[in-house]
Amino acid sequence: MPVAADLPLLSLTTALGAGLLIGLMYERRKEDDPAIVAGLRTHTLAALAGAVAAWIGLPVFVAALLLTGTFAALSYLRTSQTDAGVTAEVALLCSALLGGLAMREPGAAGMLAVLVAILIRAKARLHHFSREVISDREIADGLVLLAFALIVLPLLPDAPVGPYGALNLATVWTLVVLVMAVGALGHVALRVIGSRWGLLLSGFLSGYVSSTAATAGFGQRARAEPAQLAAATGATMLANLASLSLFVPVLLAVAPALLPVVAMPLLAAGVVLVAGALLGVRRNGHNGTPPPTAETRMFRIGQAIGLALLIAAVLVVSHAAAHWLGPGAALATAFLTALAELQAASATVATLFRDGTIDARQAQWAVVGLVAASSLAKSVVAFASGGRAYGIRIAIGLLAASAAAAVAAALLPTAFHS
Repeated sequence: MPVAADLPLLSLTTALGAGLLIGLMYERRKEDDPAIVAGLRTHTLAALAGAVAAWIGLPVFVAALLLTGTFAALSYLRTSQTDAGVTAEVALLCSALLGGLAMREPGAAGMLAVLVAILIRAKARLHHFSREVISDREIADGLVLLAFALIVLPLLPDAPVGPYGALNLATVWTLVVLVMAVGALGHVALRVIGSRWGLLLSGFLSGYVSSTAATAGFGQRARAEPAQLAAATGATMLANLASLSLFVPVLLAVAPALLPVVAMPLLAAGVVLVAGALLGVRRNGHNGTPPPTAETRMFRIGQAIGLALLIAAVLVVSHAAAHWLGPGAALATAFLTALAELQAASATVATLFRDGTIDARQAQWAVVGLVAASSLAKSVVAFASGGRAYGIRIAIGLLAASAAAAVAAALLPTAFHS
């Protein structure tokens, strides 16, 4: 094993510190847990032994690890009980390993020593969280999310495929993972924060799933409970703000260079939506909106995959239209898509920009047009679901956001137009 010959003092002191830190955690628990044998001195000596052995050479370091592992096993056999774990024995082996690592990478050894100490200290909290707080349903959803992100995504080709090279399976699946991750984040936030913020928090988080559905849902609430009109309006504004924020991951996944071009129009629209939410919820107090339970789904896989399929279909249609009829037809397809799904339409515009079908200025105004088309569609939904009072408020807020985006695009410095 290579040795940091020019920094032996730093490496040795790091090994000493790692052993002392881990040993301190167990020394403080000895009185409460008689099964713990290795304390402050034992862990410190194990770390120093690992450091010295690594300094001498790899064969000696391997022998030291084997000897430490043997002592840990003997300690476990002597003190084991029916419900005893092996954490203390594994921690002793970690001390020896960190001592050896300190001779090569003292910074990494110090960082890992702190992490080990945190895990030891947080034993009760981690047990409580894993056994009582998180549910089997949440664990299953988390595993699905991790499988989609860490197993499925790396297996997909990151290259154009399909008709006209319109599809990039890795990009489409990245959007699936992002939608699922946002839903999981919203679920966790609601469970941790609770329903104190009522419709506001629910509105913002539901906007990450479907701002159109959120607009309709809050409209139904406003119609059924007229006293909740102001809160429902503010929640709808926040839902559309959340939907607008999804432009960021979509553009980063498809065409990162487009994000600086459209940042100011999106920011202007977002500021108007925030102002509308603040005006709408000025008189909103606490309400009885219940937070999700441990058995509530963190996300809907079908919705995420449905969004991916819609995006894929729109990309194929828009590429075919651009190939046969020119860029204008592809943009028209995107605007029609924005009436139902803003993110799918934004992915289309980003793809057209990335492929050079449209330039930065055209892409910028295309995004403004998408926001306007989406606002128009949701205004109609608001009138249909919540009645005249709700519909007027939503239409004013959304169309004002679209106007702000258009003004920002018109006034944008010419440097972004080139």
